Amino acid sequence: MTPVRTAEPADAEAIGRLLYDFNHEYDYATPEPGVLAQRLRQLMATGDTAVLLAGDGPDGLALLRFRTSLWTEGLECYLAELYVVPDRRGNGLGRALMNAAIELARARGADYMELNTGEDDVAARVLYESLGFSRTEGKADGSVQYYYEREL
Repeated sequence: MTPVRTAEPADAEAIGRLLYDFNHEYDYATPEPGVLAQRLRQLMATGDTAVLLAGDGPDGLALLRFRTSLWTEGLECYLAELYVVPDRRGNGLGRALMNAAIELARARGADYMELNTGEDDVAARVLYESLGFSRTEGKADGSVQYYYEREL
């Protein structure tokens, strides 16, 4: 089993680099890694953002945002980012990160988890559906987008 750990503020530079690489890989506009690292330090300090890391590099991350739910006494958990570096894909890091994310969300008192992904991210969609997430489809910017949610 792949070890997953909760990131500390000292990991912000590595997280910033991973997020930059993720956005750069898919040709999304992104701030530089150092800018992302500074923003992550701020977000992690508030307690409503948590990052899980997998691999020695680290080689993957899951970034979670928590907020008070309107509908229940628990929290809502939004999986903002799930990323595994290309040469480590297909080795279980994404699944390990998702399992750890679900456990962390439960431990923090979340009632459910939600996330979004695009039509082209087939591997991620297969992973989310294998973990019991239900899917709703919609259109955004001319492409099909998928919204996933799961009760915890």
